[in-house]
Amino acid sequence: MRKHRLAIFASGNGSNAVRLIDYFENHESIETPVVLTNNKNAGVIERLENTPVKTLIIDNKQADDGECLINLMRENEIDFIVLGGYLRKIPAALISIYQDKIINIHPALLPKYGGKGMYGIHVHQAVKEANEPETGITIHLVNQNYDEGRILAQHMTSLSQDDNTIDIQRKVQGLEHEWFPKEIEKYIDNISK
Repeated sequence: MRKHRLAIFASGNGSNAVRLIDYFENHESIETPVVLTNNKNAGVIERLENTPVKTLIIDNKQADDGECLINLMRENEIDFIVLGGYLRKIPAALISIYQDKIINIHPALLPKYGGKGMYGIHVHQAVKEANEPETGITIHLVNQNYDEGRILAQHMTSLSQDDNTIDIQRKVQGLEHEWFPKEIEKYIDNISK
């Protein structure tokens, strides 16, 4: 049986990308052969240097070109796309071809703290400023609006008044690394039956 092939899109350090690659390394039905980045200086490139994972480096013009992305995905026989810290809006053409097959992780409990410009430390600062008692992650499908696709799962963590934005970031990253691979696996298994 052919494995489901995931492309991971990342713009930065790539901690989620590396976690996903490790998780699916010897998986019976899912593999992660490709990481795509729109940042030639992304930390994920160096982190994947000595792995069999193919790294595709594109510029922002290509990142915004749906046909370019579709061609890259087809050339690499990609079945699903996973966004792990990818900071470009996904073109409508790619979304239409990969309907319900693009999965994102957001570092907050949507619908709170979502939308354009709400990523990474910006989210954690907003959570801290609002004195939220809890935060978490949202794993969702991608549609044409930032952070508005169908929610697949949410996982929470408690916050204390003493938590600063770095503490919040660490807690959220812990949730991401624990749950993102499991929820992707569950979703793909369920729709593939």
